[in-house]
Amino acid sequence: MTLPNKLSIARAVCIPVIVVLLYLQDPACRIAAGIVFILACITDFLDGRIARSRNLVTDFGKFIDPVADKLLVLTTMIMLIHLQLMPAWVVIIVICRELSVDGLRMVAVTQGKVIAAGPLGKWKTACQMVLISVMLILNLSFWSSWPVMVLTGIMVLLTVVSAVDYFVRNRSVLAEK
Repeated sequence: MTLPNKLSIARAVCIPVIVVLLYLQDPACRIAAGIVFILACITDFLDGRIARSRNLVTDFGKFIDPVADKLLVLTTMIMLIHLQLMPAWVVIIVICRELSVDGLRMVAVTQGKVIAAGPLGKWKTACQMVLISVMLILNLSFWSSWPVMVLTGIMVLLTVVSAVDYFVRNRSVLAEK
């Protein structure tokens, strides 16, 4: 197994640790969860960079990397709802975007096409990771901090715009033949 794939798996392994730490609802545990989350986010950056620079791109890596990202972000966002730090509507928008883009990718696969991550999707993921990190480490909620509200708004906008971008760029996948 390649190092990038091991990093992706390590990111997925961080998820239950984050959930347990956040479930304890202790300020020190929340900060620890934030640190684990940030370390997991760093593995996302590293695995792609290492895979491309060392020519270690694998089919398994193409699968596990985005899955690990989505599981990490969505699980942590759901825990932020549990902690009453993030409104549910934000997470619903993110879940709808992820499922619809993944659905588009599945249709493309049946046609022998691969839809690679676009730049807007990468910015969306980075924005999600920054937002979650800020909320965890600084214990800021959506309702109590206008900078978090602004960052959440930017993240939601990128989430929607990146979904529209995927569908517009790949509209031929959905065209009737």
